[in-house]
Amino acid sequence: MRIRRILIGIALGYMFLFLFLPLGAVFANALNKGLVFYLKSLNDPDTLSAIRLTLLTAAIAVPLNLVFGIAASWAIARFDFHGKNVLLTLIDLPLSVSPVISGLVFVLLFGAQGAWGPWLIQHGLKVIFAPAAIILVTVFVTFPMIARELIPLMCSQGNEEEEAALTLGASPLKMFWYVTLPNIKWGLLYGVILCNARAMGEFGAVSVVSGHIRGLTNTLPLHIEILYNEYNFTAAFAVASILALLALLTLGLKSIIELRYREELRAYEHRD
Repeated sequence: MRIRRILIGIALGYMFLFLFLPLGAVFANALNKGLVFYLKSLNDPDTLSAIRLTLLTAAIAVPLNLVFGIAASWAIARFDFHGKNVLLTLIDLPLSVSPVISGLVFVLLFGAQGAWGPWLIQHGLKVIFAPAAIILVTVFVTFPMIARELIPLMCSQGNEEEEAALTLGASPLKMFWYVTLPNIKWGLLYGVILCNARAMGEFGAVSVVSGHIRGLTNTLPLHIEILYNEYNFTAAFAVASILALLALLTLGLKSIIELRYREELRAYEHRD
């Protein structure tokens, strides 16, 4: 009993020191000059532009990674083919490479002196230092998120139910919609939430390719950095509070999904 209390106390103390205290500091500094200044900071044109770009980036990156995650996990979990281990390794690549290096790779590909830079310039296309580059690097650094949640889930479930549906005459599309998707829905939602959180909070790769152009290529993390470097601390913390609120919302949704998944799993085991 005493050891359990000590361990719980250590865990709570750790959470207070590294989670609750920093979050409290963010909101306290955000409201340091009052609610009027806080709302004014959020209503700044550059801040609104950063919010729009962040939401646009997540709105494009997450669906693309959703399609890739389902396709890759289905291929890996259901089929044996040459290069399967190579595909698994490539899926893990963004997790093992620094985001800054990932951004530099795209600069070497699409920059003015890059491999495809002259062709892009010749055709009047701009990728680096434009929203297109931000979306590309965000897709790259987040594409393992959904696949990595679905691959072990689909491997553990097996394909007996899917084969039974096909045997009974269901088309592949109906089999996916009525059998596969319901079985992976909680893992899929969990992966989508993690992917969205990473997409909105990505800093390193985006910083390399964005150019830090106010009102054009600054996402929320980059805008916060600029405000802080200009010693506009209260405004920086005000904008940071948006990301903090999004993080808390993500944590809440993650907890709800985990709870629902455990309840459904217990109900399934009880039924068997």
